Formats: sequence, C-alpha cells, structure tokens
Amino acid sequence: MRACRLHRVLRGSFIRMGAGNSSRLPSVVMLCLLCVALPSAAQQKVTLDMDQAIDLALAHNHALKAAKSTIDQSKAQEITAALRPNPVLSWDSQFLPLFTPNAFSAENLDELQQFDIGVGYTFERGGKRKRRIEAAKDQTAVTEYQVADSERGIVFNVAQQYVAALLAKANVELATEDLNSFKQTVDIANYQLKVGAISEGDALKIRLQMLQFQNDYSAAQLAQVQAMNALRQLVGYDAVPADFALAGDLKYQPLNLSLEDLQAKALGIRPDALAAKQGVTAAKSQSLLAIANGKRDLGSSFNYSHVAGSSSGSLFFNIELPIFDRNQGEKARTKFAITQAEETFTEANETVMTDVRNAYEALNVNKQIVELYDSGYLKNAQESKDISEYAYKKGAASLLDFLDAERSYRATELAYRQAVAAYMLALEQLKQATGVRKLP
Repeated sequence: MRACRLHRVLRGSFIRMGAGNSSRLPSVVMLCLLCVALPSAAQQKVTLDMDQAIDLALAHNHALKAAKSTIDQSKAQEITAALRPNPVLSWDSQFLPLFTPNAFSAENLDELQQFDIGVGYTFERGGKRKRRIEAAKDQTAVTEYQVADSERGIVFNVAQQYVAALLAKANVELATEDLNSFKQTVDIANYQLKVGAISEGDALKIRLQMLQFQNDYSAAQLAQVQAMNALRQLVGYDAVPADFALAGDLKYQPLNLSLEDLQAKALGIRPDALAAKQGVTAAKSQSLLAIANGKRDLGSSFNYSHVAGSSSGSLFFNIELPIFDRNQGEKARTKFAITQAEETFTEANETVMTDVRNAYEALNVNKQIVELYDSGYLKNAQESKDISEYAYKKGAASLLDFLDAERSYRATELAYRQAVAAYMLALEQLKQATGVRKLP
C-alpha cells in the first residue's frame, strides 16, 4: 500500500516537473530507488537463535509474569511486618446535665462536669518487630528462588521446542534434497524406457518410489509448520511474525564434563535447591517469631482530666499475665516446621544429584551414538547409495538393489539427524539439571 502511494507521488512529480525542470531529475530518481527498495526491505524475515527465543519467552510468558507478582506481594508483606502499633486516642465527658438543660452554663461545666482525654501506646516486647521483618524477608527470598525455578522450567521448554524445530527444519532440507535427487533418477528412467534400456515394470517401480519421496517431503513440511507454531506459542504469539525463521542448525558439539563438578555446581546454583535451603532459614525465623510473640506487650496511656474546676494528669499501665497462653502451640508447630524444612532441603539436594547424573549419562549415551555415525556409518551409507546408483545406471545392479540402497541411505540420514537432535536435547537437559545456560 505504501509503495503504491509512493508510485502515485512519483508519477505526479514527473508530470509537474515537465521538460524544463531537468534539475529536479536526480531527486526523483532517488525516490524511484527508494520505491524499489521498500518492498524488498519489507520482505526480510525475522530470524531467532535459541537465546533470543528464550529471552522473548521470559519477557512474554503470562504465567511467569503472574509468578513474578508474588515477589512484589511478599515485599509488600515486609512493609506490613515493619509497621509499629498505632497510638490510641481516647476522651470522655461525664456528669453532663442532659435532662436539666437549664443547668448548662460555663460555671457548671467548669465546676461540676468531668472531662478526660488521653493517649495510649502499646510497647511490643521480645523483639517482635525485628523478628517479623526477618521472617518476611526470608519468605521473600524463598519466593524469589521459586520464581527463578519457574524461569528454569520455561527456559528448558523453549530450548526443547527449539531443538525440535531445528530437527523439523533439517528433515525438510533432507526430504527436499532426496526428492530433487530422485527426480533426476526418474528422468533418467524415463529416457531409458524410451530407448529400451529398462522395462516398463522397472519404470513403474521407480515412479511409485517417487510417491514415497513426495509423501516424506509433505510430512516433513507439516512437521516443521507444527514445530514452528509450538515454538511461537512459547516465545509469545505476538512477539514474532508467523513466518519467522530459525538462525541455527542441528550441530554436534562434544563436551568433556566432570560429573562431580556439575553436581557441585548444581547444588550451589539451582533455584529449587536454593529455595529449599532458604526454606530452612525461613522456618527458623518463624520459630524465633513465635518465641517473640509469646512475650506479652506492655500497654500504657496518659490521661488529662478536668474535674471540679481542677486539672490533673494520670499514667496507666497494663500487661497480660502469661499464665495460660504463652503461645506454646505456635512454638511447637514452628519447631516441627524446621524439621520439615530440613528434610525438604535434603530431598531437594538428592533430587539435584539424581537429575544431574541422569542428564549426564543421557548426554554420554547420545554422544556415543552420534560419534558412531560420524566414525563411518554415515559415509558408508552415502557411498553405498552412490555405488548402487552408478551400478544401476550402468546395468550392473538390479532396480531392487538400487531402491534398497536409496531407502537405507535415507533412513540413515534421518536417524543421524535424530541422534544429533537427541544429543542437543540431552545437553539442554543437563543445562536445566545443573541450572546454568553455559556449561564449561
């Protein structure tokens, strides 16, 4: 639309310029060049690498945004915990002659009536405010680690889907290559049929095999579309256009890692382990708060009184006697909560150790599989296909041998791509289990 409007502007400029305004021609030429460049610039696709996809997902995921709001809620609880008791203002007026209105006079109000006004304040004992603040801050720290663990899960989901999209992309490229290559074989077979070099039956078998290549190509395209749509949903449906592309490819990068180092790193980094560790601290804070709440607060007030023409001040104090209620139940509960938090922390550490070990072993197994293909099987499949194709075209091999070699080559290539994708996925699983995005 914008380009069409620019064309109309240019056409009007040429008409208005006329034959005598040749000095304005360079400007119009520049506008023409700009008009040509605009459509090509608009056709540029958005490409995403894995890190960009993860950043978009973290920025647009609504569940994560909802989880992050719990941090702000917890910080608001810190404000509540730091609040001090409000002072209490009280006043009264006694002996008012409500039923003898004629007794209302300034002298009677001064001599006969009583007026009191006072201010009271409760002094917290046992360090309650300090303990409340510590408990609230410890809970905020637990919440922050829990949100970070939610981010870890989202990062893995995006990385997992990104690898799946890369595999779908590689399968489309392979299916396209195989289809184009086999089209040449069909063309050669049609020529051989015309000159009588092959039979009609062999030519039909080759054409039927072409159907399989076309089906594989269509299935690979559908799988790619579905994988890209799933990835778009994770990164944010409105964050990228429908025709976005992937910047990377399936790639095998061998890593030599120490299991013990990874486990030690995970124990010090993984948010769920840190949340469990902080949970022990938070439980202890709650126990100290329960002990502080067992202390009874001191109530105090100062009253000013005006009675019978004289004024006076009074101080009042009161404190609850902790004979029956000393907050025993909450003290006992928080001690058991400390035990629960410690057991949860131990379980979290064991889970971390197990997750890292399982991911590490899966990575090594997939590494061995990929290296088997790279060591010669992939090359052997290519050579077998080339030899069978050459022999068939020269009449030294049967059609069935050639088609069987073609199928074996395609199956091997697909299996290799799946093995590389499985290795990349195992690597992402190890990153997720360790809690880091970059492994040494």
